[in-house]
Amino acid sequence: MTPIFKININNNRIYSQLKNKLITRVKPHVELIASIVSGLMIVMAWVFQDQLTSTAWITVNSLAYIIGGFAKAKEGITDTWQNRTLNVELLMIIAAIGAATIGYWTEGAILIFIFSLSGAMETYTMQKSEKDLSALMQLQPDTATRIVNGEEEVVSVDKLGIGDRISIKAGEKIAADGQIKEGYSTIDESALTGESIPVTKTVSDTVFTGTINTNGALIVEVTTQASESFVQKIMQLVRDAQNDKSPTQRFIEKFENIYVKSVLIFVALMMFIPHYALGWSWTDTIYRAMILLVVASPCALVASISPATLSAISNGARHGILFKSGIHLENLERIKAVAFDKTGTLTIGKPTVTNFISKDSEATNMLLNVAKIIESKSSHPLAEAIVRYVNDEAETVQSLTITDIIEETGKGMRATIDDDVYTIGSHKLILEHEEADWYHTWRDQWTDQAKTLVYLAKNHQIVGLFALKDTIREDTLDAIKQFKQSGMHTVMLTGDTEGTAKAIAEESNIDDYRAECMPNDKVEALKALQSTYKHVLMIGDGINDAPALATADIGVAMGAGTDVALETADIVLIKNKLEKMIHAHNLSRKMNRIIKQNIVFSVSVIVLLIITNFLQIINLPLGVIGHEGSTILVILNGLRMLK
Repeated sequence: MTPIFKININNNRIYSQLKNKLITRVKPHVELIASIVSGLMIVMAWVFQDQLTSTAWITVNSLAYIIGGFAKAKEGITDTWQNRTLNVELLMIIAAIGAATIGYWTEGAILIFIFSLSGAMETYTMQKSEKDLSALMQLQPDTATRIVNGEEEVVSVDKLGIGDRISIKAGEKIAADGQIKEGYSTIDESALTGESIPVTKTVSDTVFTGTINTNGALIVEVTTQASESFVQKIMQLVRDAQNDKSPTQRFIEKFENIYVKSVLIFVALMMFIPHYALGWSWTDTIYRAMILLVVASPCALVASISPATLSAISNGARHGILFKSGIHLENLERIKAVAFDKTGTLTIGKPTVTNFISKDSEATNMLLNVAKIIESKSSHPLAEAIVRYVNDEAETVQSLTITDIIEETGKGMRATIDDDVYTIGSHKLILEHEEADWYHTWRDQWTDQAKTLVYLAKNHQIVGLFALKDTIREDTLDAIKQFKQSGMHTVMLTGDTEGTAKAIAEESNIDDYRAECMPNDKVEALKALQSTYKHVLMIGDGINDAPALATADIGVAMGAGTDVALETADIVLIKNKLEKMIHAHNLSRKMNRIIKQNIVFSVSVIVLLIITNFLQIINLPLGVIGHEGSTILVILNGLRMLK
């Protein structure tokens, strides 16, 4: 793999920003280890409390504080300093220290342990990889072969300018957006358009960075700077969408700050007002303030969400559904519209022969073998599909002898077999071969079904006709049916032509479709759906789907998809089964129901403890028991999602 930063980063600030993010990336496993060690220290202090001296016991608990609370304390203090806002992390640390100051070391240490463990587990599930941009970078070659005064020279793609001419040999990636000036070839654009069948292009046609020249040699004139290429635009779309915070995230951040400020203000008032207003002693006043700091700490409130979310994530993983963040699982219940990519999502992702008809039915087996012999000499996806079909459907004929074979550019393959001249290829063959009526009905029918046709001719007469299509996955129809039963609007977004898109939409019973979509078209389509349905899910598998996956409220990638789709998406269907999204939707509904139960319960307990503390009914041990007991109960309730 080419190192990410081998590319000249001066022309694009995205690279330098990505580098900085990679360098400062948090290592969540350190947090998990620290929380586990902290928990072990607490257990050790409890088990050996009779054997340990007072100093040793306090030392062990202090180590539990430091080891378990360091990461969260640093995070809370740093966030407060940088953003000038208070947070739950800071309140938790203050509450634990407050418990220790009045002698309740174990209770404070447990608070630290629970909070740090929850934070470590949350970091594991929520931290996203930064590999998506690096995967996009790999589309664009580092170098290009530039033609200067008839001579070829290898240069960095950053040195290419508009008007330069570059040579693209068969099998090479196209190094820059441009226009073909010489040559004729088939271009694999699946990385950008998602279309599995390569596109034939010639002089004056446009080609894009990162697409693959599958056969003939090309001379391309650069029309766009490397920093503004089509691939770079996709990168920018992904980056912009990922940096946009969701309304839920903004609400949580705002609530956290308000909550912490309120608690700290309330505790500060509690340390003085009762002494002067109610005649409490200073000892009672400070004691009640410390109890308030403990019982008001949001452990149960935080635990209302994390265990249920993590349990649901674990449940999903067992069923082949990978959630990258609990927030996406939470929001899944709100989805009102689902957008699908076609190739590799609704369909298998490669062409398959669906039909073959021959002029002479008795010669069908022999014609299939002829097609196999010729097409086995080609690497074109349609040729490979025909070879697979013949291997499955025909009996092998050993007596056929091929004497010569040539490729006719843009038309197909021509070969001499047993003194007969056979040609197999596109509809252009009809222009130079004898027209006949026998196959017209089939041709029209298959064309209406948006199938790709390949003709087989013998001695200038059409004798066979293949129909190929990217077939729909077995589970697609059931999945779409269940989506619609759940009240979701279904839409297909594809780079295919209008005819193909319409045929697939009708076959799969999709509500609506958008044809001939480039990546930016899919983004616009997603935004239009969001304006109508508010919460939209996008399911795709290709690099061309990355901007749409990032733009959607929730992006879902098929497990067999490209690296960039997998890294950009919020959810990954590991086993490539759309029907798993129905299970995911049910998980979301149940999890949200449990979270609501937990929040109501935890808030009720906090309010009750605060009131009873103010009425001097409870002491600190009872406050800790009530606080920790409610935390344990909401955790246990959340763990029901494991079933």
